Amino acid sequence: MSNDGRKVIATNRQGRREFEIFDTIEAGLVLQGSEVKSLRSAKAQIAESYGRIHDGEIWLNSFHISKYEHAGAAFSHDPDRPKKLLLHKKEIRRLQAQIDQKGLTLIALSVYFKQGRAKVELGLARRKNLVDKRRTIAQREAEREAAKAIKHGNR
Repeated sequence: MSNDGRKVIATNRQGRREFEIFDTIEAGLVLQGSEVKSLRSAKAQIAESYGRIHDGEIWLNSFHISKYEHAGAAFSHDPDRPKKLLLHKKEIRRLQAQIDQKGLTLIALSVYFKQGRAKVELGLARRKNLVDKRRTIAQREAEREAAKAIKHGNR
């Protein structure tokens, strides 16, 4: 558990690598009982998850929550069903405008529990091309070299 009351369940490390994140937003998740139990035991995958706005509501697609092993057949859930996200209408309209105007997409960055409630961190992002990825790697390498030179210079 981190210092702000978050218990992180799953993170999308590939999303941060493949996409340029412009803005992040926290949204609540509408879940069934067996989905919450599976999330509490960290049985979730968000690597390919993305958000879609449909009829003024926002949905999280491709978010896989494994079936809860102790739930009976009647109380089980569909692991890949779209999950509804909880945001204010004003926030949804703002996101829709940015997606339409700038050609951005919504990706899931992490899923966590905050004060007992399931939350997802969404990123307003654009996919990086190969040149951007190379530039990011080169910048990271330059920062490492500079830090190493400073460290060795202080001895």
